[in-house]
Amino acid sequence: MMTYLAIMSISLIVNLPGLAVAPMEGKLKEILHAPELEVQLLTTLPNFIIIPFVLLSGKLSEAKHKIPIIVGALLLYAGCAIWYLFAADMTSLIVISCLLGCGAGLLIPFSTGLIAETFAGKIRMKQMGWQSGISNSTVVIATFAVGWLIQGKNWHLPFIVYLAALVPLIFSFWLKHVPGIDTSSKEEQKDMQEEEQEIKPAAVPAPDVQPIEKRDPKVTKDEAQVAHTVKAPVNPSGTGFHIGRIWALIGVYFLVTFTSIAITNYSSQLTVQYGWPSNIAGDVTSVFFLLVLIPGYILTWFVKRLRGGTFFWTALMLVVGLGLFVFFPAKWAMFVGAGLTGLGYGICQPMLYDKASYTVDNPEKLTLALAFVLTANYLAIAIQPFIISGISELFHIKNENTFAFILSFALVIAYTIVIIFTRKSFAFSVDKSYYQEETPQK
Repeated sequence: MMTYLAIMSISLIVNLPGLAVAPMEGKLKEILHAPELEVQLLTTLPNFIIIPFVLLSGKLSEAKHKIPIIVGALLLYAGCAIWYLFAADMTSLIVISCLLGCGAGLLIPFSTGLIAETFAGKIRMKQMGWQSGISNSTVVIATFAVGWLIQGKNWHLPFIVYLAALVPLIFSFWLKHVPGIDTSSKEEQKDMQEEEQEIKPAAVPAPDVQPIEKRDPKVTKDEAQVAHTVKAPVNPSGTGFHIGRIWALIGVYFLVTFTSIAITNYSSQLTVQYGWPSNIAGDVTSVFFLLVLIPGYILTWFVKRLRGGTFFWTALMLVVGLGLFVFFPAKWAMFVGAGLTGLGYGICQPMLYDKASYTVDNPEKLTLALAFVLTANYLAIAIQPFIISGISELFHIKNENTFAFILSFALVIAYTIVIIFTRKSFAFSVDKSYYQEETPQK
């Protein structure tokens, strides 16, 4: 249990950089007399910094000694949290935020990679859901905490939310029990290998575990190999990766994040455009994140009901949710739309994490594969405002806020059509074992 808590505790902090302090942008601009660009850099720059460090962490994860990397990243994260409390100007805050992004980037692949290395099958999918739920829950809690703390006299107080890094730092002692993490020295490893060779018993195959090609003479050896690796077929490239599968997941994750994040980036401007109270946007964003986190905790329940059409139904939720923003300029439509979009995104996200586990045929590259897929999320968050602004300027679109939702709506319609025609592909299929009850053997 302590090892399990150590793995899951990393998820408490991976989504906090940038998002947690978003509610205090206006206050910081007023207190520090900072220009708009510097205030925006405080939340957007960490997402850019995270991307290369996610990839670096994925590469470093191929080493067996992972604990020093995780602990070092946690110490950097916690150190930045303390440094925030003594920062005196916006430049210092931006520098700290960049360092915080470095620490978060190193931790993000391990938050899912350790789960992938520890669990398998339906249980792994369930734990990926919990990981998603925990990481999104802390964002919601931190956002509310920052909104409440910023009302105090000390503007440094909201930054204490980043001290949550102390929790996984304390639990990191139990990470040594995670499968795949080797804390022994080279001499100890050599001694253990020699002992294993000395006491290794003679292999006596039991009749009920003979290779499938021996049990059925009609099945060839090649067919037997495929039968044993339905979810991760033999990779002829020899790289350990199924490149096509990774790119498919990256594309899907980028698109669903790019379209869904329009709610958090443009709801506030949309409410101003309609002449509504400013707090409406905050409530809409809260509904979105609430519906993103809930599916993670009950992911297996959703998959059992949506079955093989899970990705199609989540895409349909995005279509309806974003469509409400486009066609119904009403308060109820924004709340319902945010809820449906968040629900679809919340189901899709952990499913993609689980699928990333099946893009390798070398267990040592699991975390690296997840790192590749995870970069799609942060890349979409970082560049979405620039793409919307660039297209708006290129085509002289006056209302950028409305256009963001129109473009997102059009993209999810195209995405849904693709799913209909490729629903049996790796990216959109769901293994029957995830939603069918196992039949007890006689």
